[in-house]
Amino acid sequence: MALQIIEGCVNCWACLPLCPSGAIQDARPHFLIDAEHCSECAGDFADPQCASICPVEGVILDGLGVPLNPPGSLTGVPPDRWDVIRTAIQAR
Repeated sequence: MALQIIEGCVNCWACLPLCPSGAIQDARPHFLIDAEHCSECAGDFADPQCASICPVEGVILDGLGVPLNPPGSLTGVPPDRWDVIRTAIQAR
């Protein structure tokens, strides 16, 4: 199964040089992963390198469509707490 980059990718270029199989392509409006070339870094790394470096939550999916960096995983803020935290920040 191949990984997938979906809308929400900000084209930051962090993942492109890390892909050992060269499966990531600069496409518009966001990067794409060529499913025929994606090895999910098996044999090269323990974790997919694109997901390890990606600064955006929820844009790299596994073969089942599950985000490798789900909402809250990078910020440490669970999605159900965003409204409370946003309100507190805006009140400052």
